[in-house]
Amino acid sequence: MKRRTFVGLAASAAVLPALPAAAQAYPWRPERPVTIIVPWAAGGSTDQMARIVAAELESELGQRFVVVNQPGASGSIGTRNAMEAARDGHTWAAGAAADVGTYKVLGMLDTSLADWNLFLAVANVSAISVNPNTPYRDFGQLLEVLKTRGATVPVATAGLSSAGHNMMEMVRAAVPGLQYRHVTYEGGNPAVVATVAGETPVVCQLLVEMTEMIRGNRLRPLVVLSDKPVTLAGHGEIPPITRWVPGMVAPVNYFGIWIPKGAPEPVVRTMTMAWERKIANSEALKRYATDRSALFTPIHGEEAHSGAMQMVRQTAWLYHDAGKSKVSPDTVGIPRP
Repeated sequence: MKRRTFVGLAASAAVLPALPAAAQAYPWRPERPVTIIVPWAAGGSTDQMARIVAAELESELGQRFVVVNQPGASGSIGTRNAMEAARDGHTWAAGAAADVGTYKVLGMLDTSLADWNLFLAVANVSAISVNPNTPYRDFGQLLEVLKTRGATVPVATAGLSSAGHNMMEMVRAAVPGLQYRHVTYEGGNPAVVATVAGETPVVCQLLVEMTEMIRGNRLRPLVVLSDKPVTLAGHGEIPPITRWVPGMVAPVNYFGIWIPKGAPEPVVRTMTMAWERKIANSEALKRYATDRSALFTPIHGEEAHSGAMQMVRQTAWLYHDAGKSKVSPDTVGIPRP
């Protein structure tokens, strides 16, 4: 009996997955699958980035990283769920740092960048595209319509705090008299699909969410939020917003994942090490950024917080000056840029 038990145990051990050599050097190894909550619909920019990061961390730490989509209320529902989960290191959130930094200003969620350990992966550029059946051949033509009868022109975005809505508000603030009819969806991908289907004539979201539709000639890109043209592989150059609205350039729009403060210190230390060893050298993320005209920006800690705050400050005050904030940004520690 003892011999059979020994053999059984040996056989069981033989089928256990080998722990990656790299994982053995980290101070923490997840005891069960880690959940990364993407507070937006599947297929959007956050979802795309998070799934690549999850795969890279799986291979590095020898445990599953499961991406779960929980869209709603401009990403605040999924973010709240991550905040309220057990602080044991097994539930994280993902998205645009500017969203987390401005939820409090919008009265959507009582949180700020200081509540999270930030691990940023890429930076994305916003763009405006139209359904090919519309008459708009360049941004100048659309701009004239928005200035004369913009309130009748539906523009799809991923919601109140999305990158697309931010860009449209920037244009509205910079161009006197400009208006648009805001049509919101539960993520960038649904907003893009709606415009491809003709449900809305215009979509303003991140370029990474439009890439395949542009290459397939199902969207016509008009402009990017940049001071220089952006070259999209498989398509060509997309002109910068400054061609029509001089001086309108946004800070870097960082995307990544974050762990709530209060998680065990070995978890944060492990993620810092993994970010420097694995993510900073990730060929998969580099290919993704190159393919979709994003920037590869694997930063963390104070560097991530400082970089993200630039976009937070601009976005928060943009909302406030447009009358869309619930509280003044300076009352929650966000000085005017």
